[in-house]
Amino acid sequence: MDMRPSTILAIDCDAEVQRIAERLLAIVADDFRRRGVVVALSGGVDSSVCVALACKAFGAARVLALLLPEKESSAKSAKLGRRVAEQFGVPCLSHDITAALEAIGCYTIRDQAIRAVIPEYGEGWKSKVVISGGLEGRVHFFKLVAQSPDGRMTEKRLPHKEYLEIVAAQNFKQRIRKTVEYFHADRLHYAVLGTPNRLEYDQGFFVKNGDGSADVKPIAHLYKTQVYALARHLGLPDEICNSIPTTDTYSLQQGQDEFFFALPYDKMDLALWAHDRDLPLKETAELLGMDERQAEFVYNDIRAKRKTARYLQAAPLTLEGSNRTAGGHE
Repeated sequence: MDMRPSTILAIDCDAEVQRIAERLLAIVADDFRRRGVVVALSGGVDSSVCVALACKAFGAARVLALLLPEKESSAKSAKLGRRVAEQFGVPCLSHDITAALEAIGCYTIRDQAIRAVIPEYGEGWKSKVVISGGLEGRVHFFKLVAQSPDGRMTEKRLPHKEYLEIVAAQNFKQRIRKTVEYFHADRLHYAVLGTPNRLEYDQGFFVKNGDGSADVKPIAHLYKTQVYALARHLGLPDEICNSIPTTDTYSLQQGQDEFFFALPYDKMDLALWAHDRDLPLKETAELLGMDERQAEFVYNDIRAKRKTARYLQAAPLTLEGSNRTAGGHE
């Protein structure tokens, strides 16, 4: 086997686009008896590729793109999302969810939890949560990073209680967005397209009943590297094809590897690929450009996240019991 990283995850993009489009049409039109699809368009590569694939399957007229910004999301994300919608000629609606988040207490609850750790946190401050400890061989823990209006940075270890409260409050954002998606799906008799790639779906990088909720997930079998390959093949803007994945959830810019994954996406793709093929640690370490001890930490992290993802992927159980799953992220 050719073990060069550039070839391990290579795919026939023409064939894959055709296969996804045909399967997507069959599921939505034949299985679900729905007329088209709704896609929440974030301006990131996953949702942009899903819009392009949906157009291949249904035609632009039967794809609705939704821009769902809030006061802390990036203006650049909305701009890129609209650009993709215009490129493919799909109807596009924008719905700012800030008022709904304020009404439900998202910002207030989160800021109270932040002030329990950084008392001076207040108006004009920005923040994010970052993960630490993984590749150094220590137990994962989270840090709260905050920036004052004058640019001063403060970093504190985040206690478990406050971590849970901050994340739970932030999860309102994904759940409110999904509510809006299903409103439009219901009124148009459309299905909701989920946008997780394989790495996110497998490792549980999504919010249950938030961005993890959808009727069909057309790229959940594709590694992030492969999604980028499809983006280039489908002619998406260079800004999207060359972008670094972010969460666009916290007020401070936050990379996915800062918050959740142990490594940048391209290395995590390779690590997941190697893990699932039981590649020896020595070979995995060489593939990832690290020592065997670090490769073992990555393997252990993959297994730990999969255990957590089981709950997130699980469909509701009746008292009769069931092992079926029905979940996954953007």
